[in-house]
Amino acid sequence: MTLTRLNSLSPLNLKDWLWQPIFNDMLELLSIFKLQNYPIPVEFLYKRVVTGNSKKPIEITTSTWASKFDKVKQIRAACVEGKGYLSVLNLVIIPSIDYNLPFFGADFVTLPNGHLLALDLQPVLKSDRFHTADVWQKLLPIHNRWQSLLPDGGDIPTEAKPYFSPGFLWTRLPLEKNSNLTIQEVIRPAFREYLSLYLELASNAERVSKDFSLKLQAGQKSYLNYRSYKDPARGMLTRFYGKEWTEDYIHKVLFKID
Repeated sequence: MTLTRLNSLSPLNLKDWLWQPIFNDMLELLSIFKLQNYPIPVEFLYKRVVTGNSKKPIEITTSTWASKFDKVKQIRAACVEGKGYLSVLNLVIIPSIDYNLPFFGADFVTLPNGHLLALDLQPVLKSDRFHTADVWQKLLPIHNRWQSLLPDGGDIPTEAKPYFSPGFLWTRLPLEKNSNLTIQEVIRPAFREYLSLYLELASNAERVSKDFSLKLQAGQKSYLNYRSYKDPARGMLTRFYGKEWTEDYIHKVLFKID
């Protein structure tokens, strides 16, 4: 598994990574924009550790890819791979506060006990109709079509609900042969539709007033604070890489507040 260390725009080509086709779909859909490098400190571009025991060592790698374009201040993919043990793609798109756009979020997590899969266009100001109305009427038909083919993922914490939309796609799948087929035939096309809608919204977005941009900024800070302090990957990453690196990665890379 290799990753060029020079910049965060270097394409990821992770051998046997379950989520590589979806990552490649993302690159294809983003190619309509003039992407720029988003700087990631070199110590967070690639991290490797060997865990397990001498009889069964497990190599765990974490790679980070990031970019931006004029209406989006960060597109960030965190990719964790431990062959036969875990496989993760966490993707977040943070819009510029000058445009009335939600966040884009995708969490695809494979652990020894199954797959946890989530997609959403996440509101910055959920209670503000100016921010949400035109998004959800386009997203809900997409959500309903794909969620109907998947088991429900279960309840989410009450404190998290303000940060999810009515179009939140959320499922759990067992580790079995059929689940890989479901990922290819349901999750992958759902991802393409969610991201395509988001990029359509971004393409058509127009600048908002200074007053409204300040409201969006406050909403973004609230979201990023919540994500950074409630990140479910914290325990796993700390176990692999230690507390100091993990906390810096979460607060300075994954959910950085500018």
